[in-house]
Parts: sequence; structure tokens; C-alpha cells
Amino acid sequence: MAKPRVLVTRRWPVAVEAQLQDQYDVVLNTHDKPLTPSEFRAALTVYDAVLPTVTDLINADAMDIPKAQTKILANYGVGYSHIDAAAAKDLNIMVTNTPDVLSECTADLAMTLMLMVARRAGDGERELRDGKWTGWRPTHLIGTKVSGKTLGIIGYGRIGQEVARRAHHGFGMKIIVQSRSAVNPDILAQCGATQVDTIEDLLPLCDFVSLHCPGGADNRHLINAARLNLMKPDAFLINTARGEVINEHDLARALWFDTIGGAALDVFDGEPNISPDLLGCDNLVMLPHLGSATRTTREAMGFRVVENLADFFGGRAPRDRVI
Repeated sequence: MAKPRVLVTRRWPVAVEAQLQDQYDVVLNTHDKPLTPSEFRAALTVYDAVLPTVTDLINADAMDIPKAQTKILANYGVGYSHIDAAAAKDLNIMVTNTPDVLSECTADLAMTLMLMVARRAGDGERELRDGKWTGWRPTHLIGTKVSGKTLGIIGYGRIGQEVARRAHHGFGMKIIVQSRSAVNPDILAQCGATQVDTIEDLLPLCDFVSLHCPGGADNRHLINAARLNLMKPDAFLINTARGEVINEHDLARALWFDTIGGAALDVFDGEPNISPDLLGCDNLVMLPHLGSATRTTREAMGFRVVENLADFFGGRAPRDRVI
């Protein structure tokens, strides 16, 4: 029996690509460039499975074909708002993702961003590299203490809980949570967390706010001018979720006028393009979407895709089906 034909839309860790090649008739994207909508439409008519990432904008245009050969989009990543759910359903294409395996490393990076922006690490490194440091002095690059402060977490799923664990047990932070549904009291108790009903309830209480909610249309610009105005003037906003959950123009204005203390972002709306409004903000730390960027996690994400494919082509229900 012929092996299923599989397209991998970006370069993946070598160990994962090797396993895919062993099990399937695989085509790799050796140029490592995102597919265009026309290329994606063509792929859907040829391959039995397509393995996309967050860089692939799989909207209605990219799936505008009468019938698809592809029966599964086995997505490399947790978020899948870049995939048009209605169009996938119309073509009878299943979608899976890769939860769990990146929670710890993304939480590590959220804490990295929190510490960087609070302690002005970006400012300090730029000063050193530019040859402008004149030596230690009592008033130089004064930052904000993190230990013992209050952290608000919007979205208390796997990653949000990992952040809370690090912040509470490692830094003695008080945890306040806002989530779409009621969080199990036993889970809240693990970090002494308190759940509030709304984002408006949470923001005025917190010294740091970390976003761990899904992307997509429902949460687009969840953080806007009105909500930024509710934050303390010395509070910091951290985002390792999805870029679209923040109105970047509103955030830039809050940073320009110092209505919040600062922000740290690992994700951006329309990445890899970065809004010029953000580039001019000195009280902003920016990283290029590194949340899951460890060898251990990136390989685990790929092997999770392999597991979902094995279930699908073996006639079993993939455990990570989302559409």
C-alpha cells in the first residue's frame, strides 16, 4: 500500500523530519518560506495531509477549492486561529494541534520577559553594546522589584498555570486569575490564586499582567485603550499568547505617555512585520516569538504531530483534534 503523501510547510527539527520521512511520502519545504494562498490551494488538492505552522495564514482564500485531497491539517503549535475553521469544515478537513508539550518553556519565557522589562535588562544591554556605560552609580537604570508583587494572569490554562507556579513559588508573587470559565478550586489553591470575574476587575489590582488566552476573532484587541487605562501607572503587560489580543496602537500610546510602566512582547499582530509605533518605545522589550524555542520543546511539538498523524491514518481519533 502506498504511503500517505504529506507536506511539511516549514523546516522542522531534523529528528522529526527524519521520522516523518520514514513513515510517509514526505515533501519538505527546503526553502523554509511560508506558502502563498495559491500554493496552499494547490497543496490541498495533492497531499493527504498538510502540516502547517502559525506562519501559514490558512484563510478562506487559501482553502477556496471545490474539493480537497487533504483530510487533515496537523498543526505544529497550540494556537490554530490562523486556520479558517469554517472553511476547513466545509472541505471536511480535520485540524489537530500540539498542546501540553510547550507549556513549561513558554512559561519560562514569560518569566524571562517579566524580569527583563521590570529590571530594564534591554536598556542595559543596549547601553553596553553601544559603548555608553560609564560605570556603576546609585541612580543608574533603576528598575522594579518583581518578588512579592501581584501578578494577574488572563487565561488560566496549562501555560497560565505554569507561569503562576513559577511566579508564586519562585518569586513569592500573589496570583490573581481571570479565565473564561470557573477554575477548579484545587487548581487555584496550588498557587494560592484568586479568580475574579472580569478583566476589568483584574487589571487595577496587579503590578504585572501576563496574557495566556487564545487568539482568534473573539479575543482580537482584548487589551485596548480602555483596559490599558485600568492598569496601575507603574504596572507591566506581558504577552506570550497571540499578537492579535493586543491593540498595538493603543499599547504604543500607553507606553509613549507612560500611562503604564512598560510591556514585554514575544508575539505581534501581523508578525513578522512589527508596527513602527512599537519600535520607538524604550519601555518595551521585544523578542521574536521564542516562547517554545528550545530543542526539547520544538522536537516534542513535532513528535506530537507525528502521533496525531499515526492515529489519523491508523483509523483512530487523534487526541489533539480541535476542528
